[in-house]
Amino acid sequence: TSDRNPPAERASQTIFQRLDQREIRPYSSSEYLRRFAWRWVQWLLIRPSPPNAYSWRRLWLRLFGARLRSTSRTRPSTDIIHPWLLTVGEQTILGDRVTVYNLGAIEIGDHTAISQGAHLCAGTHDHAQPHLPLLRKPMTVGSGVWICTDSFIGPGVTIGDNSVVGARAVVVKDVPPGVIVAGNPARVVKRRNLENPKA
Repeated sequence: TSDRNPPAERASQTIFQRLDQREIRPYSSSEYLRRFAWRWVQWLLIRPSPPNAYSWRRLWLRLFGARLRSTSRTRPSTDIIHPWLLTVGEQTILGDRVTVYNLGAIEIGDHTAISQGAHLCAGTHDHAQPHLPLLRKPMTVGSGVWICTDSFIGPGVTIGDNSVVGARAVVVKDVPPGVIVAGNPARVVKRRNLENPKA
């Protein structure tokens, strides 16, 4: 039998999402300029910096609007999309190859460790609408938190104080304080022992 409807016409009848209707420029012109400038700073001045040159990297991050304490630390390979949407507390470190995909604001508390390869994602798209509009959902990571290697923290999530996110966990819902979560999707596996160690 002959095919009365060409493939393009059939696709328009059956496919819900329409990428031809997506928003081409979801950011303001000034934000695109800042993103462009920041990318050059990362590649030319931050990536080649010595591993322990924390003050140097804090300088540039602050110049681009990041709110960092004097003991906040990032590594040369830490990838931060929008410094002006990042807040990092005292004695907190963002490790090697950590991705801070902060399309929305990300706030990280004090004494928190984000281990190598972790991905903090504060941006997604609304799958309920055909043109998939950008959603810039903020994220909060509390104080005393350990986010372990290669874990993924999704948009809009809050990680409670003193919690641990296990290696390669996928966190898509809020994590209460003082627990250990693991798996995909991440679930509470036990309470964290918060008793002071014996001398």
